[in-house]
Amino acid sequence: MKSAYEIAMERLNRTAPATKLTAQQKAELAELDSRYAAKVAEREIALKDEMAKTDDAEKRESFREQLVFERKKLQAELEDKKERVRSGTR
Repeated sequence: MKSAYEIAMERLNRTAPATKLTAQQKAELAELDSRYAAKVAEREIALKDEMAKTDDAEKRESFREQLVFERKKLQAELEDKKERVRSGTR
């Protein structure tokens, strides 16, 4: 007898089957992850340095908000590029 989880996974695979990635696609995805992790780290360092230089609480909060915005923007870019690699439409 199958569990509810197994039945749900079978249904999911019928409606949206998982695609197999080639070694090249996996390498490209890993490269994208690495590149975007570096971009995020770079922005964090720059904005944290700016936060440390100021005594103004409003400016620090502005830098925090900017950091959150930039992280989201970079994450969206990353996901878009990864989806293009997965679909084969670079």
